[in-house]
Amino acid sequence: MSTTILTVDDSRTMRDMLMLALTDAGYRVVQAEDGVHGLEVLRNEMPQVVITDINMPRMDGFGFIENVRKSDKHRAVPILVLTTESDAEKKDRARRAGATGWIVKPFDPVKLVNAIRRVSGVAA
Repeated sequence: MSTTILTVDDSRTMRDMLMLALTDAGYRVVQAEDGVHGLEVLRNEMPQVVITDINMPRMDGFGFIENVRKSDKHRAVPILVLTTESDAEKKDRARRAGATGWIVKPFDPVKLVNAIRRVSGVAA
């Protein structure tokens, strides 16, 4: 069974790029358009890693991460933030919310897959 990754990003282009990079690496990918949708997807999925944007409508990445960390079922799932933001204060806020790592867009698919392997301990 392949490793499942949940990607949460309001940009269709970014979701498509993540889908391509991650499926090419052998991962099963489920997607959400924002934090609210991400929490809905998590009701029926048990991903091994979550990748989320920060700036999204309805619920931003910070709120999404905080909500995931409140869930017994998903509390320990590694969460990588993938964003255009590089501000140290926002990185610190994401870490305090429960993020495992931070990757700045545009992403390098090889580095992204390496980061997923590092935080999850599993290959695709």
